[in-house]
Amino acid sequence: MPELPDVEGFRQVLESCAKGRVVRHVEVRDAGVLHGVGVRGLRDALEGRRFGTPERHGKWLLARTGGPTLVLHFGMTGRLVCGRPDDAVEAHDRVLFTLSGNRQLRFRDQRKLQGLWLAHDDSDLDRLLGRQGPDAMAVDRADLEAVLSSRRGHLKTALTDQSALAGLGNLLADEILWRARLRPDRLARELTQDDRRRLYSEMRRTLRSAVSAGCVPPRDSWLTGHRDDPDPRCPRCGSGLRRSRMAGRGTVWCPRCQPEG
Repeated sequence: MPELPDVEGFRQVLESCAKGRVVRHVEVRDAGVLHGVGVRGLRDALEGRRFGTPERHGKWLLARTGGPTLVLHFGMTGRLVCGRPDDAVEAHDRVLFTLSGNRQLRFRDQRKLQGLWLAHDDSDLDRLLGRQGPDAMAVDRADLEAVLSSRRGHLKTALTDQSALAGLGNLLADEILWRARLRPDRLARELTQDDRRRLYSEMRRTLRSAVSAGCVPPRDSWLTGHRDDPDPRCPRCGSGLRRSRMAGRGTVWCPRCQPEG
């Protein structure tokens, strides 16, 4: 599933492909990815508009036009692709935005679990994103500590709750907790000050590396690089990794590097 680094990559695609360009034509090949707006409404709102600087909050991408804002969420399989209008259309290209300068931006999505919204003004944006917590890349340490100290549940559940902290998913949460040497089933509000400082530092470091890679990279030195091995071993200490489920999510951790308490 796309997480913050993937969506930041899509933001960069949107910026390089569409910023400053006029929307000449909107072709909706599958209206099933539209939410709260119809095909004609999307065309009327965007055709003739010029894309500005895009923004990202958590896993949401905002394509501003100086008027209506196109809001995208990629679910498990969505992505943005930049090309030219005469490029061959692929089976999962759901919406095509033909732009000035012989560019075309495509929303491509196999499973269609999320899609596109249209916000006409800031109040529409607030309704869409108002329940999102602070962005994981932008949150400062004090705000993160406040989020964690107010949570009654497990640490991993707090990190992946988008209303608490926006942008972290399953892979990032496991990676960050492994790097911070914190068990995913620790109670969030019971972390020590040193725990919280270490968690914040490792979250920042992990996000910077992942954003540079455009994904959560399956490197040999990362937990992510071993979580799906037949006999997964910790890349730091060599111990066998444990698998469990938390809030319905597959969770991987090292019992030696991430001890209790």
